[in-house]
Amino acid sequence: MKLILPLVLRGRIEAEARNAFPRECCGLIEGLWRGDAGEAMALYPARNLADRSDRFEIHPEDHFAALKAARDNGRTLIGCYHSHPNGSPVLSATDRSGAGEVDFLWLIAALTGPHAPVLFGAFAYSAAGFLTVDLDGPFGADLVTSSA
Repeated sequence: MKLILPLVLRGRIEAEARNAFPRECCGLIEGLWRGDAGEAMALYPARNLADRSDRFEIHPEDHFAALKAARDNGRTLIGCYHSHPNGSPVLSATDRSGAGEVDFLWLIAALTGPHAPVLFGAFAYSAAGFLTVDLDGPFGADLVTSSA
């Protein structure tokens, strides 16, 4: 399984992660599935309702607006993204407990400061747990593909 993430969308997520630091940013990913590849085509930044800086909770109004926009575009929500201000682009225990939709992608943008490099990790929820997802795009050395 892989996620195709265009450079312009990657840049938007990086900017959101930097702007939200030290809190987590969050949002939803609109796209299409082509076989085992999810192709990201639009992002929907969301308000983070979480009380703690190391958590995210997508505002329900933002979630419903993204669902409607994706449907109007003839696409679907294929995943979510959020930042980890602790610099670790791997799933947290909270991330693992919050998942429930099979084949839904989780993209993590990790950084240690508002001007620090952003590392990406991508995962998909399955009945057996989370699977590591390959990222297709100009990621170079900053892509983390540690096992989920």
